[in-house]
Formats: sequence, C-alpha cells, structure tokens
Amino acid sequence: MKLDTYVYDDGFNLYYGCLKGTPYKWLNLSKLCTMLLPECRVKRIRYFTSLVTPTPNDPQKLQRQLTLIRALETIPNLTVRYGHFLTHSVWRPLANSPKEGSTMVEVLDTKEKGSDVKLATYLLMDGFKEEYQMAVVISDDSDLAEPIKVTIDQLGLPVGVLHPSHTHSTQLSQVATFYRPIRERALKVSLFPPTLIDANGIITKPATW
Repeated sequence: MKLDTYVYDDGFNLYYGCLKGTPYKWLNLSKLCTMLLPECRVKRIRYFTSLVTPTPNDPQKLQRQLTLIRALETIPNLTVRYGHFLTHSVWRPLANSPKEGSTMVEVLDTKEKGSDVKLATYLLMDGFKEEYQMAVVISDDSDLAEPIKVTIDQLGLPVGVLHPSHTHSTQLSQVATFYRPIRERALKVSLFPPTLIDANGIITKPATW
C-alpha cells in the first residue's frame, strides 16, 4: 500500500548539488519523485526557492528562473514558497598573500535566506496537522536534521531524504527514515518536454542556461 506523501524541495540545494553545469535543469519534479519514490503516493510538492538578481554578465538569469518556475507550476500539486537573497560587501583574506600591498580583498557576499526555515516550518506544520503519512525532503542541508528528527521522534511520521548524488550529509543520513541519492539516470528521464502550455500560453525551455 502506497503512503500519502508530501515532498519538500530545497530548490537551490538541488540545483547546486546535481543540476548546475548539466543539461538537466529543465527538471520535472513530479516525474523525478514518481521514479525515486515508488512506495509513495505524492499528494503535494512544496518547492522552496528565492528569485535571483540579474547580473551584467548574465542579464537573463532571472528570466530563465521564472520560466522554470512557470513550468513547475504546471504540476497540479506543486506550490512555490519564496525566500530572499541578502547581498553585502565583506573583506576576506587572500589565499596567497602578496609580498607587498594588502592581504585583504573586498568581495560581494550573497546568501540565500529563508528557504530552509520555511521548509522546516511546513514540514512540521503539515506533520502536526496529519496531512501526510510520509514526508520526503530533497536537500542535503544538515540544518534540516533537527526538524526531520522531531517529525520522526515526536510525531511518529517517517521522513526520507533524497540527496544530490555527489554530496553526503552524515547528520541527515543518521536521522532520516531513508537516505537515497539522486542519480544522473533519474534526472535524464525526468525532464519536461521542450514546450508546455499553461493558462497564459506557451512555455518554452530556455535555449541556454
């Protein structure tokens, strides 16, 4: 018997874990979950992300992201929750200090904030409301170990983790009900078609990424 399951996807963790630099960014999360979770009946996918800021060397990055989000929103049981980015200048020491001159350099430090907290909040809130029989987290962020542990220990609900294949979190693997990698072969067969249609018209996969 398949378990009613909610999936919680940390979008940026998934992207940097196994999508960046690959041809698999046009990823259909529903197809991926169906392939990797045969024991589950996925009732809801919660997708957590933040909107990026265009840069002079990549002015189209926000438009590509919005196109992907629009494609994801064609999945009937998927909802998107947004965090935000914080950018400020900080001074960092150089790895190889010069013989003369400053050993420090000023850089822009950009951090994505809010997505992991929102993911943990919804994981616990949905669990308290008994909306799922099983939860699955797509992430390898060790900060999520405690809310996963609380859901399992205090609510008695299983929580699995699907993690990017080239990373490994000891903390998550020790607390999760199961801990499975997302392999390239699963990504390859879980893509959207090049074009989709929603209420606003045609959605076309970005030509470059």
